[in-house]
Amino acid sequence: MKKKIRKLYTVLMALFIPACLLSQYSDHNIISQKAASMSREYSGLCKTSSLVKTAGGKDIWLITIGKGDRDNKPAVAILGGIEGNYLLGRELALGFAAEILRQSSDPEIAEILEKITFYIMPDVSPDASEQYFSQLKYDRTTNNRPDDDDRDFLVDEDSYEDLNNDGFLTLLRIADPSGKYIESPDDNRIMVLADLSKGQTGNYHVFTEGIDNDKDGCLNEDVVGGVNFNRNFTYNYEEFGKNAGPYPISEPESKAVADFLYDHFNIFATVAFGPQDNLGLPPEIKDDGDSDAKQIDFQEDMGYDIETDHKPNVIKKSDAKVIKLVSDRYHELTGAKGAPRTIPASGNFADWSYFHYGRYSFSTPGWWFPLEKDDNPEASFLKYAGPERSRDIFVPWTEINHPDFPDKKAEIGGIKPFVLINPPADAIEALVKSHYRFIVSLASLHPELEFLDEKTEKIAGGLYRVSLKIHNKGVFATGTKAAERNIWTRVMRLSISLSDGQSVVSGLKVQRINRLQGDESAEFSWLISGKGQLEITAGAVNTGNISKKLEIR
Repeated sequence: MKKKIRKLYTVLMALFIPACLLSQYSDHNIISQKAASMSREYSGLCKTSSLVKTAGGKDIWLITIGKGDRDNKPAVAILGGIEGNYLLGRELALGFAAEILRQSSDPEIAEILEKITFYIMPDVSPDASEQYFSQLKYDRTTNNRPDDDDRDFLVDEDSYEDLNNDGFLTLLRIADPSGKYIESPDDNRIMVLADLSKGQTGNYHVFTEGIDNDKDGCLNEDVVGGVNFNRNFTYNYEEFGKNAGPYPISEPESKAVADFLYDHFNIFATVAFGPQDNLGLPPEIKDDGDSDAKQIDFQEDMGYDIETDHKPNVIKKSDAKVIKLVSDRYHELTGAKGAPRTIPASGNFADWSYFHYGRYSFSTPGWWFPLEKDDNPEASFLKYAGPERSRDIFVPWTEINHPDFPDKKAEIGGIKPFVLINPPADAIEALVKSHYRFIVSLASLHPELEFLDEKTEKIAGGLYRVSLKIHNKGVFATGTKAAERNIWTRVMRLSISLSDGQSVVSGLKVQRINRLQGDESAEFSWLISGKGQLEITAGAVNTGNISKKLEIR
């Protein structure tokens, strides 16, 4: 009887959770339950495991989806929670996993799952994202590592306070002629820096909501938490940067994710849902000297700016073309348009994934609101949301008595946390479906090898010429241009196995295949002595391996 009850519970969870979660944001417990439910219901296709526990004791879940030998076929890694306040990305990653499993019996999806593996990490910043589900909500991006932000030998001693007891951390403004802020001319609910070039002079100080706990004259300068996952990677890492960590890959979650990715040479692309964006707004395709020549200067080939920082900082032209093609497909399948320009951040995952990990790296917040080029983002958001949503997104300015400013007018108010970068919960379902279609489409562009024009010709005296072409029939190249000098990518290998009595007179039995762009071929030939069957194998774990048997008669 107990077994039947457990089985019924499992079925109900599998049926109920996917439907109900799409109408709300999911906390870590719900993500854990849903991941476990998927692996139970689709045990032949899905495996769930924990990569590591964070400082806050939360699991970084890995959901692996595919058929057969999953770790030895081309793969896409999908990450949500790149920054903890980007809640939508968690839903998009988790929703993709649920949707592709539900559609796994569809012939098109079944074929993709035969060829491609998906590694999904729904939330890589669970310590931070859980702040949305806490009693006090604020845009948090750091994990639970204790940290002395203000270097006063005390840890997390001056954090935020909810002074108006509304459950939201907003802004504190203090009326003062020496202040640098004014009410925005575009919307007087918004505070902006005064622009002296326009004759403006400030009349407010603006802080985050809270008090000066340690009485050092600063408010909220040492808050709870320490390291931002999306500032902790090796590319362009900022030493001593805010929330960057004591050193690159210092955190259990960033180390576990990087170790997993480095250990899986079969991954050819990553998709990250976070603040960086090359899908809504792809990089400019520059004439960077990208060359098809195989022997060129290392520094030039890797995009080094020798006059500046000696780091690879240019997206190679052939890679940028692929990113642009994928971006066009993203716009087509999601309907997204008008993406705002994002500011590059030091130590971020998406840049690391391309420049250091050497994979095609795609990133998007998944949602944004319309913004004209010179508009104030917050004023534009309030206009976009409209008066009917005002109560949900804005806390009206309300006067309070503030202990640190007893003789000045103090007010609490401003835009609520999370709403600027996350859509209303009722938009999640449609966004999950459109991003599911996009990721499936992206996976279908994977590099894929085939043999063309196989020939065996008799030369003379028992000698035979064997020739063929290896063709990449995918859209993605067999590896990024940036990865040509990267030891964390696999070089394609071509090998020929002979029967007894055969020998190779000319040509190599084992050789490398240089990078092939989409729809590009490479020709190979050998002189073979002796008749019999031979087998030719080509490929790498990130492209898939193919083999062909030829008979010399």
